[in-house]
Amino acid sequence: MKLSLEDITSDNYEAICDLEVAKTQEEYVACNMWSLVEAHYNSGYTCKAICLNGLPVGFFMWVQETLTKVSIWRFMVEQTHQNKGIGRKALAMAIEEIKATSKLEKIEICYNPQNPVAKNFYTSFGVEEVGLDEDDDDMLAVIKISS
Repeated sequence: MKLSLEDITSDNYEAICDLEVAKTQEEYVACNMWSLVEAHYNSGYTCKAICLNGLPVGFFMWVQETLTKVSIWRFMVEQTHQNKGIGRKALAMAIEEIKATSKLEKIEICYNPQNPVAKNFYTSFGVEEVGLDEDDDDMLAVIKISS
């Protein structure tokens, strides 16, 4: 299994837009097409295709919100490729790439607190929950980067 994080290009953006999660997960995951549009019109947004043997099977989007904070806003693995360790390996790769950000102090991840899988998954990467966001919708969790 060769897993990689690749830039979104004119060659793979349609495949990224076509990726789907299971119906039961749709309420927890934003549309990839909308995320690509959002990233195109805003600075500081990074989008990556999660590729398995060169084929897109998932999607990331993270945003440098401040000089010292990067937030992972989107993360999904296509439904037919879930439960194979792809998400775990891809998140580890994304965290390592994000850690290369100059002056980074923390990585923030938001997730729906009603999502039955998210809390256990993210805490296994050392994230610490800090409470609900200002709208009381999403759980905020952070990975602190030691200097």
